[in-house]
Amino acid sequence: MRCLPLFLFALAAPAFAVLPDVQDGDLVFHTSRSTQSLAVQRGTGSKYSHMGMVFLKHGQPYVLEAVSTVRYTPLAQWAARGSNGHLEVKRLADGLSPAQATRLRTEAERYLGKPYDLTFEWSDQRIYCSELVWKSYERALGIRIGETQRLRDFRLDDPVVAAKLRERYGQAMPLDETVISPVAMFESGKLRSVR
Repeated sequence: MRCLPLFLFALAAPAFAVLPDVQDGDLVFHTSRSTQSLAVQRGTGSKYSHMGMVFLKHGQPYVLEAVSTVRYTPLAQWAARGSNGHLEVKRLADGLSPAQATRLRTEAERYLGKPYDLTFEWSDQRIYCSELVWKSYERALGIRIGETQRLRDFRLDDPVVAAKLRERYGQAMPLDETVISPVAMFESGKLRSVR
């Protein structure tokens, strides 16, 4: 499917006529309308269930995200997939230097094309959204945005969460698997809100 130029998409979707002013490395968060979104929200106690990282390409903002594969999505298109078109933008409190932004992009693009990780494993074979961003920042710049947790730390007894976990793992849930959630990153003191 051919992507529309960003300005045409903004005209077609009035809610996105004014996109936030973003920079390389900004983190974007929204409430996904995917089938796992409610389970992520309830399991983590967050209204945000999906995230990505912004990079400018040819002067236009794109979100590097893990969906079916790790890929670039125009920011307006990414925002349109979220509930009510709402998104939040966060940035490192001190920002990124041009050299840091280049290192971050180089590291993050190593994951392009990797399949989405439905079982949230802490490996590089498959990647989920917050894992992509966390590992990119940590490996490129030594910055850990948010604290990792174990699967057992989440609200696994919620009926929606429990059903999704049974669907993904059966009875063999890896309760000690390292995970990073969108909310752990969203609430990090290393970030400041942009929008």
